Amino acid sequence: MTDVTLREAVRADLPAVVALLADDMLGKARDFTEVDEAYERAFADITADARNHLIVADRGGELIGCMQITYIPGLGRHGAERSLIESVRVRSDLRGQGLGRRMMAWAVAEARQRGCGLVQLTTDKTRADAHRFYRDLGFVASHEGMKLAL
Repeated sequence: MTDVTLREAVRADLPAVVALLADDMLGKARDFTEVDEAYERAFADITADARNHLIVADRGGELIGCMQITYIPGLGRHGAERSLIESVRVRSDLRGQGLGRRMMAWAVAEARQRGCGLVQLTTDKTRADAHRFYRDLGFVASHEGMKLAL
């Protein structure tokens, strides 16, 4: 996977990103495969916010991975900014080949360069393979996350 470039997504990437989100056991139930007004609005909001970055893995013009990174300022940890990584996806037929590891290493390096004091993420409790993947990268399940669907 050395021929892959990690870069900021542009509007033309949106259909491929949406397809990656739906190419997943949980995504199939909660994401659509077509770009609609909600996806357009969310993309516009992400790209308009300097603290949000939608990153894509581009292999010769073909998008094979994505993730969203949000930098969150805070007073905790002596005013440390933290990096939140979400919606990490690698195209299903390419999983297990090192792309996810490369994407995460890139995201952590970006957080370090920015001076973040912490990188955090959430992963669904049913994703045993993802839990193992993140533990292998050094992440620790130190907190219990909770959500309230609205």
